Amino acid sequence: MNTLLPTTVVGSLPKPSWLAQPETLWSPWKLEGDALLEGKQDALRIAIHEQSRRGIDIVSDGEQTRQHFVTTFIEHLSGVDFEQRKTVRIRDRYDASVPTVVGAVRRERPVFVEDAKFLRATTDRPIKWTLPGPMTMVDTLYDDHYKSREKLAWEFAAILNQEAKELEAAGVDIIQFDEPAFNVFLDEVKDWGVAALERAAEGLRAETAVHICYGYGIKANNDWKATLGSQWRQYEETFPLLQSSSIDIVSLESQNSHVPMDLIELLRGKKVMLGAIDVASETIETPEDVANTLRKALQFVDADKLIASSNCGMAPFPRDVALAKLSALSAGTNIIREELARSAPRVS
Repeated sequence: MNTLLPTTVVGSLPKPSWLAQPETLWSPWKLEGDALLEGKQDALRIAIHEQSRRGIDIVSDGEQTRQHFVTTFIEHLSGVDFEQRKTVRIRDRYDASVPTVVGAVRRERPVFVEDAKFLRATTDRPIKWTLPGPMTMVDTLYDDHYKSREKLAWEFAAILNQEAKELEAAGVDIIQFDEPAFNVFLDEVKDWGVAALERAAEGLRAETAVHICYGYGIKANNDWKATLGSQWRQYEETFPLLQSSSIDIVSLESQNSHVPMDLIELLRGKKVMLGAIDVASETIETPEDVANTLRKALQFVDADKLIASSNCGMAPFPRDVALAKLSALSAGTNIIREELARSAPRVS
């Protein structure tokens, strides 16, 4: 697309209350069977409509058809037993009951492809689809088969690549892999994390993105962030690796975070999807709040490589808050577009 500073949403948006319990992660569906399929499609239509009317340029499904950004994909794979659950430490900061890998993992059929086709048929705007990254998938399971995080990650990378190629064929313009684990397991990122991510994106003609953040605005994540000090410098370890990788776009957290903005310089040459909306607070940013964040970023990334976005998904928010934040994102980005237009050299 030719829009300067396009806007988008990183991932999830709140679901309608008739579809799932609001403001809740892993919320069970309130519908079943054909009614659930119809409800998911209706929710997807609403998500597209709200993004479009609030000025979002690159639209997504808002993850309306899935309960969780990682486990919904894993549910569709063989080799994972959801009845045999174990408690594991996720992202090295909170305990959760997770399914167990009991055999070779395989993708027997497409997971999100039909949903992506529905999204493509419902809008003429560029569309983005999110998938969990290999390392984050590994970190959301108990492995009783491969007994190696790296081996399991490579298996997942191959599976993700199969799915991504079919999403591309369905008309998806940007395929984003979510890797919050990249901010935690820095040695593994260097050893095999980025390589596994590149395997997941191998051979794609669609643009590829990786999203690395500090998590949803839930208590466990907010408590962890409070321990990270006055500067969050995890990106300093991963950005040089991603700058030299085959991934096209790097998505990061910024608004109200302690991430030094100059770390973006480490990505020079890549597109940067910058979080200008805070997902850890229900306070709605003003357009000027958003504009200030984008102005700071433009010291370290060229305007034609900057995408304005949110820090993370917004599923835990009340819907009115999330939608108001989308409006603020669009309005703040328009301020910067106008400033750039005024400062551009005039052609006589």
